[in-house]
Amino acid sequence: EVFTFNKVEIEVQPSFKVKNGDPMSIVCHADISKSTDFQLKHNFTVFKDGKVVFTTVSDKGDARYEILVARSSDTGVYECTVEAGGKTKSSNSLRVWVKGMTKPILTVEKKEVLEGEVVKLRCELPEEEPPLYFYFWKTKMNSTPKEKDVFEPYRNFSVVEFAVEEGDNILQFDCFVKRYIQSEFESSEHSNKTLVTVREPFIKPTLSIKPSSNITEGDRIQFECSTVVARMRDIEIILQKNKTILSSVRDEKILKYSAVATLEDSGEYLCKVEQGKASKTTKLNVDVSELFPKPILAASMNKLDENKELTLSCSVSGFRKANFSILRKNSNGDVWLKNSRNLTMRVNVNDTGSYICKAEVKGIVKESKPVRINVYAPVSKPALSVVSGLPEVVLGKPLRLICRSATGTPPITFTFYKGNEVKKTVINDTYAMFLDENIRQNDKRGYKCDAKNNHSSGVKTSNILNITVIVPIRNASLGSVPYGVVEDGGEMAFLCSVSEGSWPILFRIFRKTDHEVLLFEKRENADRVMWRKEAMNRQDTGTYYCMASNRANVDVKSHPITISVILASWQKGIIAAFVLIPIAGAVIFTLWWFLWKKKK
Repeated sequence: EVFTFNKVEIEVQPSFKVKNGDPMSIVCHADISKSTDFQLKHNFTVFKDGKVVFTTVSDKGDARYEILVARSSDTGVYECTVEAGGKTKSSNSLRVWVKGMTKPILTVEKKEVLEGEVVKLRCELPEEEPPLYFYFWKTKMNSTPKEKDVFEPYRNFSVVEFAVEEGDNILQFDCFVKRYIQSEFESSEHSNKTLVTVREPFIKPTLSIKPSSNITEGDRIQFECSTVVARMRDIEIILQKNKTILSSVRDEKILKYSAVATLEDSGEYLCKVEQGKASKTTKLNVDVSELFPKPILAASMNKLDENKELTLSCSVSGFRKANFSILRKNSNGDVWLKNSRNLTMRVNVNDTGSYICKAEVKGIVKESKPVRINVYAPVSKPALSVVSGLPEVVLGKPLRLICRSATGTPPITFTFYKGNEVKKTVINDTYAMFLDENIRQNDKRGYKCDAKNNHSSGVKTSNILNITVIVPIRNASLGSVPYGVVEDGGEMAFLCSVSEGSWPILFRIFRKTDHEVLLFEKRENADRVMWRKEAMNRQDTGTYYCMASNRANVDVKSHPITISVILASWQKGIIAAFVLIPIAGAVIFTLWWFLWKKKK
């Protein structure tokens, strides 16, 4: 018994595009060739999107997977596999598309609600499979629907809540569903429409004011806010102006609030009634007329010397019958000075500050704009000095000066002079700095500075500061007499000199051995120094150099010279005697021996 699979085919009936709710069949057909007519069992398996959805065993070569009511979840790629006698054969893939979705079912938790409560909705498609996108609509009469959407990846229903707002009366709710299929969204028809009736827990509040018109500063005004409620529990009435709560009551139907009217009380007032999540508001505009304008404070002078007389005067345009007071502004609270429209005082620097006056009529108090008063103490004679201390500067280095006044009310204007030339002007509190980077060797001009402030005494000038310009050492050299060579025991003079440099100069002479040995040191008001060394000996042979420095604090080193100490003439004579006498004795002895031998 031999057989072979020719092919396995799959088809959908009535079509690969099926309307949602219609029946459809997936038919699998196995084409098999046999050597004889024998019976063969076929194991049919139908897959959808790679998952097994149907299996059957048949003696025939066909199998049918019946779907009586097709849903959009049946959309997918189908494939059929047949196994017989240990052999297996699969069909090609077949894409099936079920178009359309079932109508969703909408249920509402309550058909009647109060303002401030919520409406809970449930939208479901019992015969569809997730993932699904749910869309809920809340529609007021003659208005655009408000929408909420929810994605449900794992269930075929969704639940949402809509808040019931002020003004909601009869609400209509419905829902529809979308699913993403075949690279596009497919939408269901809308669900059943459900109506919900909204009841008011309380009526919109009434806000009134007494007097209702012609309110003037100083009048007592009374606000009254009231409402009618279905139940008193948890009711709250709030009176606001510019988001500031003025008054509130709980579990009462009426709120009363009174105050003495001021110009600042003009504006919009809001009465709000709240109960649970429900809220209603009423607005009222109030206009308060001015009783009198703000007072004006005038000063006899705004800038004055200490110990001078200052007069402050307070006035109200068109009003003389007012209670006046004059105060000084302070961060810790205004300081009262006098209950009067005028104040005269002799000032000192501590009186510098801002002053105001207040005017009171019928219990209304108004404050003037502040007036700034500056009291000045004269500057003291400034002192001019060098920042580093000593009145000197190294040629080529900048000179930094400081001008300082010990007393005087700031700001102080400092002016620097070099000779009679103005170099810099600085405004500061007590001192100023000046940097002169153009220092010349023979510049004889002195420095001075001026200081002045707003005091009438005028400018104060420092003493003239003369600066010593220190010229750094240049070109140190070392020489000797005799030059380079001296007899043992002889005297040698060393001369260390510089080509340029301010006095005094510190000269030092060194001899180089394994380490440097200081032989001579002297400070001179001269550009050279001589050092005589008596009785030179052989140990003094070596290399010598000198070093020069001044207040520029730069050591300048000379080129080294080599000194050789040789034998004196008398030392050479002794050495010669010691060498020649034995030679002469040997010659005389040889001559005598030769003559004696001849006689023989």
